[in-house]
Amino acid sequence: MSAGDARSGQLPQLRADCGNCFGLCCVALAFTRSADFAADKRSGEPCGNLTDGHRCGIHTRLRADGYRGCTVYDCFGAGQQVSQVTFGGRDWRGAPDGGRAMFDALPRMRQLHELLAYLTEVRDRPAAAALHPAADRELARVRALTGLDPDRLAALDLDAERAAVNPLLLRGSELVRAQAPGRRRADRRGADLVGARLRGADLRGADFRGACLIAADLRGADLRLADLIGADLRDADLRGADLTGALFLTRSQVNAARGDARTRIGPALDRPAHWS
Repeated sequence: MSAGDARSGQLPQLRADCGNCFGLCCVALAFTRSADFAADKRSGEPCGNLTDGHRCGIHTRLRADGYRGCTVYDCFGAGQQVSQVTFGGRDWRGAPDGGRAMFDALPRMRQLHELLAYLTEVRDRPAAAALHPAADRELARVRALTGLDPDRLAALDLDAERAAVNPLLLRGSELVRAQAPGRRRADRRGADLVGARLRGADLRGADFRGACLIAADLRGADLRLADLIGADLRDADLRGADLTGALFLTRSQVNAARGDARTRIGPALDRPAHWS
């Protein structure tokens, strides 16, 4: 079983289920008119495309209608967790505060679900077997935090939670990337690689943690087993690139990049429609 196959059984709860969410991302988040959004919207203001049934009225043509940013956002399943668990299925439209507490909870829950996704990956990577018991413990601990009531969730120190999990993610990355051939694996952690020319580069096992790869030319690059946690891949050109087994690669990152039919990604990630 590949790492991607192992993960696929764990991720549905960390995947957005809009049918069980009250359209929270369409209300809670603010956006500014730009290349990513066709209009301005304040936090707490329902998007003009949100229907009475909490669904997006232009979901199938978001990019064509100027809402590319919406196709990139991924709540990691936080929307349905806040809607159905944190607030017990109560709609924000009837809330005394107009839904403000629910809107504030969404980005906080998203951070917890993101941590769960990263921890799940460490646990399911065979190369990180030595860390699996610790990953299981952290998964149980963070999962319990996702069940907090609204007040306790609002008081949670998310920076501290990330700091507690980070050493495990770093060690997991080291163990997995050590599988990449060659003695030297590129260290590009936090690097400014905006528009970088990396076409056809051998980047197996490279560390791109937190790197800025906006509009980087990665056509045909070999990114197998590279660590991409927190890397900014907006408009990065991944046509023909191989990201098989890349660490901590998310749907948001893939959707923000450019790719084609030759771009290789793991089975746990959906191939973006705009890559066709």
